[in-house]
Amino acid sequence: MIYRFQKHIPVIDESAFIHPQAAVTGNVIIGKNVYIGPGAAIRGDWGGIIIEDGCNVQENCTIHMFPGVTVLLKEGAHIGHGAVIHGARIGRNCLIGMNSVIMDNVILEDECIVGAMSFIKAEEKFPSRSLIAGNPAKIIKSVSDEMIRWKTEGTALYQALPKQMHEDWEPCEPLRQLPEGLDAQKSEYKSWKESKG
Repeated sequence: MIYRFQKHIPVIDESAFIHPQAAVTGNVIIGKNVYIGPGAAIRGDWGGIIIEDGCNVQENCTIHMFPGVTVLLKEGAHIGHGAVIHGARIGRNCLIGMNSVIMDNVILEDECIVGAMSFIKAEEKFPSRSLIAGNPAKIIKSVSDEMIRWKTEGTALYQALPKQMHEDWEPCEPLRQLPEGLDAQKSEYKSWKESKG
């Protein structure tokens, strides 16, 4: 659902897909080919939120801020399931792992990868291509070309998803049994382990 707050109405490019079970409120700008999953809460009431082209904010993520702050997700940022971004700036083509928490005034430069369930405390700044993990999070090593290629390929799936959702998605009644000859689909996308082998 999309909500006005005071004078602010979200601005959303028509190519973006916002799941109806997500909540986008107030001073929010969402760019082209952005995917916002169900359960995401993007709340621009006390400050602004800018989500640039090609980003994805997956299921059950929260994006918010303290008063007067603008949250920025730069082009191609990939926010994994359940992550919290509070008052931070996420660089171009970064990946935030599932259930990670990125606190106030954090700056991630371009192409950083944050491991799942990491906690980045307020005011931290990380240079481009940092692999960051832990609680509190710290730099583990530099992100390799191979890692960023894998990340970019995964994000490309989400960049294609909004168009697919607009064209071929609708609520439906469930089937009561699996039709004969129908198997679960296998993706051609390779996990990080598979891509290394």
